[in-house]
Order: sequence, then C-alpha cells, then structure tokens
Amino acid sequence: MKDLLLDWGDRIRDCLVGTTPSHAAEGWLLPGLSAEQSRAYRRFFPSQPIPAAVLIPIVERESQLTVLLTQRATQLKHHAGQISFPGGRMEPGDDGPRAAALREAQEEIGLDPGFVSVAGYLPDHIVISGFRVTPVVGFVRPGFELLLDSVEVANTFEVPLEHLFDPDNHRSRRRLLGGGEAEIEVCDISYGEHSIWGATAGMLMTLYRMCVSSAA
Repeated sequence: MKDLLLDWGDRIRDCLVGTTPSHAAEGWLLPGLSAEQSRAYRRFFPSQPIPAAVLIPIVERESQLTVLLTQRATQLKHHAGQISFPGGRMEPGDDGPRAAALREAQEEIGLDPGFVSVAGYLPDHIVISGFRVTPVVGFVRPGFELLLDSVEVANTFEVPLEHLFDPDNHRSRRRLLGGGEAEIEVCDISYGEHSIWGATAGMLMTLYRMCVSSAA
C-alpha cells in the first residue's frame, strides 16, 4: 500500500485515460457498489433519472494531492448540509458532462475552468433523489481563488487523497433501499469533524477501486 500511495496521481491518470461518458443503463452504479452488485438492485433505479454531472477536483498541492469538497447550504431542497462535489443537473446548453461539471464548479464555488485538467470519467452513478450523475475527474492546478455561491454552498475544504484512499478510514455502514425492501453495505469516510457519505463517498470508492484494480 505504501508504494501505491506514492503515485496515486499517475495511477488515476492511467486508469482513466481514454474514458468517455457512457450513459447506458447497464453501466449505472449505485454509489459505493460494484457493477455486479448494482445490477442486482436495478429494480430500485428511477425509470427516468435526471442527467447531472459533478467535478471530482484533485488539487495538486506541492506536498500532496488533496480533494476539494463542498458542504452544501442547509436550505437546499436536495442534499442540504451534505458533503458533496461541485456539480448539478445538466442544462440544454451544456456540451456534455465535462462542460456541465466545469460550469457548475465555476457557478457554485468560483473555480476557474482554466485551472482544471480533466483526466477522465467514472461510470454514471444513480442517487436516490432521482439523478443520474456522471463524475468528471479533474486535476486542479494551485493558485485558484474560490468565490462561493452562498445560496448553494456553505463551505469548502480539502482532504488529503491518501486519507480518502486509506482503507483504515473506510467505515462500513448498512443502508436501506426501497423503503426497507433491501439492504446494502456501503462505506463512509470520516475526516475531522466531517462525515463523507452517500453518493460522494460512493464515487470516491469507485475511483479508489478502479485504481487499485489497475495496479493488480
């Protein structure tokens, strides 16, 4: 694991190279589950999920890689107060998930797209609020300044990538689907006073598993 932690940046780029957005239903994931596990719960997926995209911003700090996260405003209709990635539903003028994710990041937290180099895409994730989310993974060059939209974002913070990808920090949790009809096991990730869970933790676990698998 020590050697793996030393080159996460290169490993992420390698495992995402050539990836493109794919919205085919057979590839949809429940956050935190593998493709095989997700297929077993296909009956709980919304029939017509709303297309959305998020940016997973990996900041290339001098000493380490960090992931930039937001804490959503408490008055929002969906995911109020939760830890999340910048992002939202796709708009008619967006030229695909990349454009949507970069636009949303600029609108929500003021992140200039010029600081972001997109490395690739994760499979679409289905969230319980009815969205089909395409995660766009991007490396962020330091030097950016943020300006938060207080209507949507209460705060931002960065978490070392090594902390997020360390299995010792992954906490198993049971989650109910379909009003208690089924139960799945997912992971939460704690960092200081923050608890990263739900779709955000699930997307991080997807990226982690992709990178570990590519190293095998």
